[in-house]
Amino acid sequence: MSLIRGLVSARTWLALTHHVAGLFLAIGYFTVVVTGLAVGVALLPLGLAGLPVLGLTARLADGFAAIERGRFALLLGARVPAWPADPARRYRFLVIPRRAVLLGRATLGREAYAVASLPASFAAAVLALTVWSIGVVGVTLPLYAGLLPGGGPSVDGHVLHGRNPMILSVAVGLVALLAAPPLTRGLAAADAALARWLLAPPRGAQLAARVTELEDSRERVVDAAEAERRRIERDLHDGAQQRLVAVAMELGRAKAKFADDVDAAAALVDQAHAEAKAALVELRDLVRGVHPPVLTDRGLDAALSGLAARCPVPVSLQVDVPARPRPAVEAVAYFTVAEALTNIAKHSRASHATVVVEGGPRLDGTLHLVISDDGIGGADPDGAGLAGLADRLSGIDGTLSVESPSGGPTIISAVLPC
Repeated sequence: MSLIRGLVSARTWLALTHHVAGLFLAIGYFTVVVTGLAVGVALLPLGLAGLPVLGLTARLADGFAAIERGRFALLLGARVPAWPADPARRYRFLVIPRRAVLLGRATLGREAYAVASLPASFAAAVLALTVWSIGVVGVTLPLYAGLLPGGGPSVDGHVLHGRNPMILSVAVGLVALLAAPPLTRGLAAADAALARWLLAPPRGAQLAARVTELEDSRERVVDAAEAERRRIERDLHDGAQQRLVAVAMELGRAKAKFADDVDAAAALVDQAHAEAKAALVELRDLVRGVHPPVLTDRGLDAALSGLAARCPVPVSLQVDVPARPRPAVEAVAYFTVAEALTNIAKHSRASHATVVVEGGPRLDGTLHLVISDDGIGGADPDGAGLAGLADRLSGIDGTLSVESPSGGPTIISAVLPC
């Protein structure tokens, strides 16, 4: 059954499309890169006049590699990692490369792939299409054999008649059709392996890039945590602490007046009571901003519902998270929505906001947040608020994107790993 399912599988037909498209692209890559290398090397003795040609060829090979990464991801779902950016390996002037660029492993690998992809793509496309053609022709031959010249297929000028040639044709066609899907996918896997070998950095370079990324992420998380600590200290000092000091002073004054003026003392106690309630409200809001108890007890849906209800701007909320993510992910997701709604209320002049939270296996184990509004737009992704959100998300390998053209709308999207 698996062989039969392969005939109608989307993976099979995407792989076949990959081979056909790859052949045409490879012809272009091969022509451009081989011509550029030949002309560049030939002009080098003439006062290094070939350097700009070689630089342009290297840049074009880089662009071709990016196209190939997209093709492999789109048609095969295969990821071909890119080389990490290295500011030391850049171009001088327009296309004149530094030596590290011209002779670097990344550039040589891209140019080698542009050359090797033509024979590899030609062999894969021809082999795959040949097997598919044999299968289709063999199975359908009995349907049109009588319309062929001589009334049937011929071998060495002799026309074949009877049932046996037709039965053999159908049998060969069926075998070819059943073999075509795994062959097509296998050739695609080999093509992806060739691309990873020549276009992707070696394992050590990938690990080094990942370590650098994690170091940057850790630094940003530490900075975000320090900024959050300072904010909490400032809110406590300027808000609840001042109110509690006022409560203590009012109670002290009331205590001094109890013996002489009971009515004045009662008024002071009432003022102290009001200040104490205001301090409780501020402390409760502060706790909600850090990590509300309802988030721990009942999860994102309940916590975000309360957040939306308290927002001055009407909010439509949709939460579809079949299983609760890790507590750290929940906390960051809650903080992201809270900060976004705060910015909407303060700056957007919006009349309505929408929050959509989705996650689960159907999204590859990720949690997606989309917060949008119909306000004036113009949100700055590099501003303190949104930059702080991006820093906090990076601490758990999350990403943040902001679309906010002047005039609106503003759309903030976040993806968090669950």
